[in-house]
Amino acid sequence: MALTTSSITSYVSPWLAPLLYLLGRRILLPLYFGRIRVSGWQNLPQSSPLLLAPTHRSRWDAFMVPYVAGQDITGHDLRFMVSLDEMQGVQGWFVRRFGGFPVDTKRPTIATLRHGVELLQAGKNLVIFPEGNIFRERRICPLKPGLARLAIQAAADKPELNLKIVPIAIYYNQLFPRWGCEVNIQIGSPIAVSQYCTGPTKQSAQRLSADLEAALTSIFNAAMTATVSCEGNSLKQRL
Repeated sequence: MALTTSSITSYVSPWLAPLLYLLGRRILLPLYFGRIRVSGWQNLPQSSPLLLAPTHRSRWDAFMVPYVAGQDITGHDLRFMVSLDEMQGVQGWFVRRFGGFPVDTKRPTIATLRHGVELLQAGKNLVIFPEGNIFRERRICPLKPGLARLAIQAAADKPELNLKIVPIAIYYNQLFPRWGCEVNIQIGSPIAVSQYCTGPTKQSAQRLSADLEAALTSIFNAAMTATVSCEGNSLKQRL
């Protein structure tokens, strides 16, 4: 059954968001980080909608995702499903104008999931951190079930959507990224949601979550290996 209009809304400021994208890409990120390497841009479809599924290791991720898949790359603005804790105060004011809308990661509401479905069915690109909150582990943490259910609901209600999930691994060589930190970002192959729209929804969502977790694990390990290799080469050159 199709979901009805939700009470949650989101929008992208037509002047603030492009300004933040520009400042982040040209000034903030290059000045703060030592080097940002990106692999797999060819895996990023130019079509819309896309459900971007990045790892979450730092608040900097909110800048890294637009850096690799923002409006200037894909031609589409991003909407973010953001933890309720991150939507407070001045930070929350900016997040809301950056396309963010809140989700209680412990008790997601139907209205939040419904809004995510509506965005995808309207052709918007949506960012959901599938692990939920920020984790400092050097591994992929168990994924929350909401992303897979939301994706299947959107695709099942609108088969012509051609919805794809793009896994993105963001690896920092410091657990708490400081000035000069190295970043390695790997964009994985897109996952077509339509192939999971057969059979019972619960089992289909479990399969999709398992496949997404495996994809994230693979590219996260690749990003970590590439970073360690580059650090080793840099050390050899200094010696």
